[in-house]
Amino acid sequence: MSVPTTIEKSACCVPQIASALTAEDAERVARVFKAIGDPTRVMLLSLIAGSPGGEACICDLTAPVGLSQGTVSHHMKLLADAGLVTREQRGKWAYFALNDGALDAAADALRSV
Repeated sequence: MSVPTTIEKSACCVPQIASALTAEDAERVARVFKAIGDPTRVMLLSLIAGSPGGEACICDLTAPVGLSQGTVSHHMKLLADAGLVTREQRGKWAYFALNDGALDAAADALRSV
């Protein structure tokens, strides 16, 4: 036979935990994870990381993922907006590089959650 347990009334009224992140930090971290929550964007990050010099032209990213330049540009914009890559315009082509420390910062944010 189970004995009912009683919970002291005052125990549930005092907050026992606090958020490790501010609301602003949580929004920023969520934007990063949303950006890397898509397999194509993860592949694009991998392609850039593995490219000579750690950068890649948008023209070199379309064939490996099998998407049009416009679609890849959209994915790269989301990655740039999340702070994961940097973009440099050279003539008519955009070159992307991983933003130093961005992936480490994302991992650190996950550890703090």
